[in-house]
Amino acid sequence: MNKKKIINDPVYGFINIPSEIIFDLISHPYFQRLRYIKQLGMTHLVYPGALHTRFHHALGAMHLMSLAIEVLRGKGHEVTAEEEEAATIAILLHDIGHGPFSHALEHTLVNGIQHEDISMKMMEMLNEEFDGRLTLAIRIFKGDYPKHFLPQLVSSQLDLDRMDYLNRDSFFTGVSEGVISFDRIIKMFNVLDKELVIEEKGIYSIEKFLIARRLMYWQVYLHKTVVAGEMVLVKILERAKYLATHGEALFATPALQHFLKNEITEAEFFKGGAHLAHFSRLDDQDIFASVKVWVSHSDRILAQLCGMLTQRNLYKVEISNEAPDESRVQELRARIAEVLNLDEAEVCYFVFTDVIRNRAYNAGSGNINILLKNNTIVDIAKASDLSNLASLDKTVKKHILCYPRII
Repeated sequence: MNKKKIINDPVYGFINIPSEIIFDLISHPYFQRLRYIKQLGMTHLVYPGALHTRFHHALGAMHLMSLAIEVLRGKGHEVTAEEEEAATIAILLHDIGHGPFSHALEHTLVNGIQHEDISMKMMEMLNEEFDGRLTLAIRIFKGDYPKHFLPQLVSSQLDLDRMDYLNRDSFFTGVSEGVISFDRIIKMFNVLDKELVIEEKGIYSIEKFLIARRLMYWQVYLHKTVVAGEMVLVKILERAKYLATHGEALFATPALQHFLKNEITEAEFFKGGAHLAHFSRLDDQDIFASVKVWVSHSDRILAQLCGMLTQRNLYKVEISNEAPDESRVQELRARIAEVLNLDEAEVCYFVFTDVIRNRAYNAGSGNINILLKNNTIVDIAKASDLSNLASLDKTVKKHILCYPRII
């Protein structure tokens, strides 16, 4: 069978599947599951085009890896065929452990378990299945490889993951502020002392990349209606889990039922393969099919929350720099409790506060280093003549207050 296929990607055009093992990994059920997990969760509620998947994104990042390695080889840096294949596998599988609606899932069903750790576990299981052929890819994914630039291409502040998702998310949402010069940035890649650096003439493209990332967070990922949609889903899953653990019969697929009924700690999740087997069958369709059925559930709180999501009648979300006044929160709770006939425990599903954060650049954690003409390196925040670039290093924290629109 010919496994060297080409794929027509809407962002980059034709991209290649470079080897047989990569074709086999893409064909594996673990990876095919990503076809049914949207890259941007609830963002389609605001930007109708944002229906692309994590499958799209992983293939795009794989394509960028081949471009980056070609550029580095062209500048005289040795990357063996084995290293190229391993780095390509590492970036291809970097998101394989993502669950559906990851924000909602990580806060309810698999509480506290990071998708990166699940990706690592899935890669280890695939390594057994593929007779150890992913060993080098796993080392690169972990950052445990002497040629540091290879792990940096997979995971850093200028990795190919971020480069693809900014490019792809701006393409599918139509938000032009997220468009970056990915091809120019990759052409400016170089290596000094085994570390990834950017040639000085690429500095403006990097500035645009960081600013685009910040703008995409506020305009897309943390848009208040997107936040409202995610928060409704978080509360739906919280209520469903509460009911399931208290003996209430709930419609759910076997994979979803497993996580609703069981309180699974991080240590338990990675012990044996039972939890992971259920997780590997969980996607957006499990969640949304259940939500559609739960609209008619006898528990009126679950039914009301599911109705809010399916009818796009989401929370009103107020975003502010300061924490909401406690007296106002209590007043809203009292009014909602009266209108919906809720007790104190139940009203928390409808009126609550939370925090959102945005940090475009983290100086000191895998810095983006600019290679000057005198062969020295300097951090982008110092090399840039943009006065606002240093401010991107600060974590912007905002408070949100959510409540139904009926008041």
